[in-house]
Amino acid sequence: MQNAGGGQFPGSEFGPLNAESIMQLEVEQKFPMREPATVRQSLVELGATFGTPIKQADVYFSHPSRNFKETDEALRIRRVGQDNFVTYKGPKLDPATKTRREIELPLAAGDAGFAQFAELLEVLGFRRVYEVRKHRIPGEIPWEGRTIHLALDDVTGLGSYLEIELLADEKELGGAKACLASLAAAVGLTGQERRGYLDLLLSGSA
Repeated sequence: MQNAGGGQFPGSEFGPLNAESIMQLEVEQKFPMREPATVRQSLVELGATFGTPIKQADVYFSHPSRNFKETDEALRIRRVGQDNFVTYKGPKLDPATKTRREIELPLAAGDAGFAQFAELLEVLGFRRVYEVRKHRIPGEIPWEGRTIHLALDDVTGLGSYLEIELLADEKELGGAKACLASLAAAVGLTGQERRGYLDLLLSGSA
């Protein structure tokens, strides 16, 4: 996730991965929000800070020779203003969270950068599946000695969700999951959703 101040949170969905973080895993939980303002206020009272809202558009692609739905993988191009990123998401590794490997790389900026890479994928046999649009308010909160990344999302066709995320290697997974669960409990979050926005939209869960 790109932060609203023009910089980027390190790694994963919160920014392009660098050489040191590329083997780290994204440990994430996502919850629907019936009252986003109340959830945000609860997070602020616990020490969270938030940046400027941003618009994101994610165009997902299908693979020419394997079924991403069956393999639980995803490939997308993300647009944030004039910035473009290509992201691969691996299969979820944990039944309790959305722990998975994620690789995200920057592309050339602007409409041309997006169109050129999309054309490359399509020449290779990939096909556009769906475009997910959302307004996102990025943030972070210090919690139990870690910094948890936050995303308050308003997803077109779905509604409001909160994502909470940490990056961790395999040795740190237990602690990372416990940290996220602790924050979720403190905020009173329930009804965790392990499906991605694309799956929710395609399944008609709006």
